Amino acid sequence: MNKAKLILASGSPRRREILTQIGVDFRVVVSNDEEHPKSTDPFDFPRENAMAKALAVSAKEPGAYVLGFDTLVFLDGAPLGKPKDEKEALEMLQKLNGRGHLVVTGVAIAKDGQVVDAQQERTEVFFRENSLQELENYVNSKDPMDKAGAYGIQTRGARLISQIRGCFYNVVGLPVALTLDMLGKLKVNV
Repeated sequence: MNKAKLILASGSPRRREILTQIGVDFRVVVSNDEEHPKSTDPFDFPRENAMAKALAVSAKEPGAYVLGFDTLVFLDGAPLGKPKDEKEALEMLQKLNGRGHLVVTGVAIAKDGQVVDAQQERTEVFFRENSLQELENYVNSKDPMDKAGAYGIQTRGARLISQIRGCFYNVVGLPVALTLDMLGKLKVNV
């Protein structure tokens, strides 16, 4: 296995924490690439956005493997991104309340300005039937403001969840098993 440089093309503290937790040696170079997916299928957006992020950094980092990620929450087939304000966060949480939805994270690996692998992980998440007061308290905590779907399963948002089916870390934004499998196929020693 070759010991290659690995770069995370994300400023997400949660993604940094997960990679550190599992013992991956990496450095961060934030991609400033704007997300403009071309697909007509919104379920392709996370993979496309992850590829764009990985490519933007890879073009400036020759020889390095670059990891790009993008996570979206889907309710009834429609994507929910990050809320722009507290009002929108509460509206999103009320839509998700007492229901199931899908979390999709795109994972892309690029090297020398080329995507070498791109996949995505899907996890079903189910909200409990939360009171309006519980949802408002969560929004007032400011925790939902930088998270797709306006909640963080790894923080106070865990109170809102009744169950998940699939990869927990995918809901946080970095599907561990899929990412390690992709790097392993490329013989990237992490």
